[in-house]
Amino acid sequence: MKLEICTNSYQSALNAQKSGAHRIELCSELAIGGITPSFGLLKRVSEEISIPVNVLIRPRSGNFTYSEEEFLLMKENIKLCKELGFNGIVSGILNIDNSIDIVRTKELIELSKPLSFTFHRAFDCISNPKKSLETLIELEVDSILTSGSQEKAEQGIELLKELNQLANGKITILPGSGINSKNAKLFKEAGFKEIHSSASKIIHKENSIFFGNMPQTESDITAIKEILKVIKNA
Repeated sequence: MKLEICTNSYQSALNAQKSGAHRIELCSELAIGGITPSFGLLKRVSEEISIPVNVLIRPRSGNFTYSEEEFLLMKENIKLCKELGFNGIVSGILNIDNSIDIVRTKELIELSKPLSFTFHRAFDCISNPKKSLETLIELEVDSILTSGSQEKAEQGIELLKELNQLANGKITILPGSGINSKNAKLFKEAGFKEIHSSASKIIHKENSIFFGNMPQTESDITAIKEILKVIKNA
């Protein structure tokens, strides 16, 4: 089983690599669900991190229905990630009714090639995940990051198992949200080949409401190693 660590800074990415994680998803502002990293962060990680890195392409927090200007920005960031030599793209676009925007998502997939493409947790906003799974297989998406339409992946385990069975090896179902050393074994025993975790700890508490009332987190080397130990021995 492979472990992907969601990292929100260069230090987090470095910690993930030092800990033995198999892959990184790189983003910024994890507290709001993650957005596209800055150019400086992308460049530093591309130069210093040797394990595969997939980059989140999400222009802002909130919903996954984007304006034409936001869509153009997403495409420019994908081009940049290709130039910098990253392993993959993590993205996706929904229509206003929370169905997959097939036309624009397909354009992002085609633009991303030859990089891998993961459809991110916008999938958990979709009302018909089984039908949408078929759509993403037809679009030749490589994997789907999902919590099984629940807040935490452990809560969505039954749907996740059903999706994994329906996928039948045509697309990777990547469970994520709330996965840690205490429940990682559950996903390996259920037959998943990969899991996604932030494995983070708070390093700075919130400062004031004027600068964002959210704690700063960082990937925890000990927590990552504990997950790796569990999935190795399960």
